[in-house]
Amino acid sequence: MRVILLFAALAAAAFAEGPSHVTVTRVPAPNKALKFEVEVPASVEAVWQAFSTSEGLSAWLTPGAVVDLRKGGEWTAHFPGCKTAGGAIVSFIPQREMVMSAMAPERFPTVRAERTTATFRFLPQGKGTTLVQLEQTGWKEGAEWDRAYDYLAAGNMQLLETLRRRFVDGPIDWNK
Repeated sequence: MRVILLFAALAAAAFAEGPSHVTVTRVPAPNKALKFEVEVPASVEAVWQAFSTSEGLSAWLTPGAVVDLRKGGEWTAHFPGCKTAGGAIVSFIPQREMVMSAMAPERFPTVRAERTTATFRFLPQGKGTTLVQLEQTGWKEGAEWDRAYDYLAAGNMQLLETLRRRFVDGPIDWNK
């Protein structure tokens, strides 16, 4: 998966209104990983639609987001200033899981070229709530990889908090 992480203005607005509801776990080497969890107050069907369609993703992440839901399809967000984040879909199980070859931001060219793997899981919790889990693996050694790891720990937390806020506050009106 190519992970999304350059929506600073949107994330800043989300965090200005309160603390994050996302749990972040940093797993050290040798199996270095980032793990995230957030409870979203919506059915797994609604959360999957928001995450797996262009219309759904554009309602909470950035206008003009692209999701081509097929193996090898793109999951991409285009942010102001020509910043692009996202990934290529490696596999998916509707309403259960999406695995992507993650594309890091441009400021990490080696990590962006070599990629990590992001696995999103969507687990119904009953009463119209979904647990969204993200596990990002494939981290390598080196200063750029370490900087990208720290950056994406914060960025993916913001991504999942923004997804949760989409269902707390409703879709974003990008025309405002």
